[in-house]
Amino acid sequence: MNPYQHFVTEYARFAREGRGWPLGNFPPVARPQIPSDAPKVLIFSPHPDDEVIIGGLALRLLREARWNVINVAVTQGSNPARQAERWQELKNCCDCIGFGLVATAPGGLEKINFKTREHEPAVWAQSVKVIADILAAHQPRVILFPHDLDWNSSHIGTHLLVVDALRQMPAAFSCFAVETEFWGQMPSPNLMVELSEEHLADLITALTFHVGEVRRNPYHLSLPAWMVDNVRRGAELVGGQGGVAPDFTFATLYRLRKWANGKLEKVYDGGRNLGVKQNAADLFSHG
Repeated sequence: MNPYQHFVTEYARFAREGRGWPLGNFPPVARPQIPSDAPKVLIFSPHPDDEVIIGGLALRLLREARWNVINVAVTQGSNPARQAERWQELKNCCDCIGFGLVATAPGGLEKINFKTREHEPAVWAQSVKVIADILAAHQPRVILFPHDLDWNSSHIGTHLLVVDALRQMPAAFSCFAVETEFWGQMPSPNLMVELSEEHLADLITALTFHVGEVRRNPYHLSLPAWMVDNVRRGAELVGGQGGVAPDFTFATLYRLRKWANGKLEKVYDGGRNLGVKQNAADLFSHG
């Protein structure tokens, strides 16, 4: 028997059967005790669900370093009729995976996009202040937010919003800045973070609490394929052209820099792979 025929057939079977599997209503996954003085990690999520789609590094910091991971719900989607329901789904998701949750405004911020930034400066300034106030209140060691070419208007808008808020912080403020990708691939990631089977299964389990969204588009079932493809891309984009792929099955790609002296600065030259046998906190042990 051709093993590749079996491989593809079994993959297709699971993808079909997965559409009938339950959504949400799972018990919380294991979460370590977090010290009261633990460093904070803020995930600035353009929409409810982004927090776990791109949350592999955050989950590893929670479990390996026992850092306090908090999701900041920048928006609650563009459909006002669904915003209350999406907030509850988001809360259920965060409760499952072990992330804290902070709202930006009742119903979330609105019109977070380049057009608002360009043509409605007063509205934009109010949203920037909300994010700057959250940064000031939490003093995070690490933030995660979309990269500047992440295609979706709210993802690009969230990138601009966070960077504008960082520019309003006092000169002494600094934090590690981890840019994420979902809709649009980063042309220059510099970090590939391996995820174990347990990591990925727990992220998908939490993602199923966004019931309305995954019923519309069952993207939770394609997450493993995306994480596999990240290893293919990361082998050369992070490891260097012609580089040998690391022995990872699943991974997420990021761009790690540091906000300091009023701008984003390089942390290291080249790229870095973080295997599951390493502690994710090692990435942020300097500076």
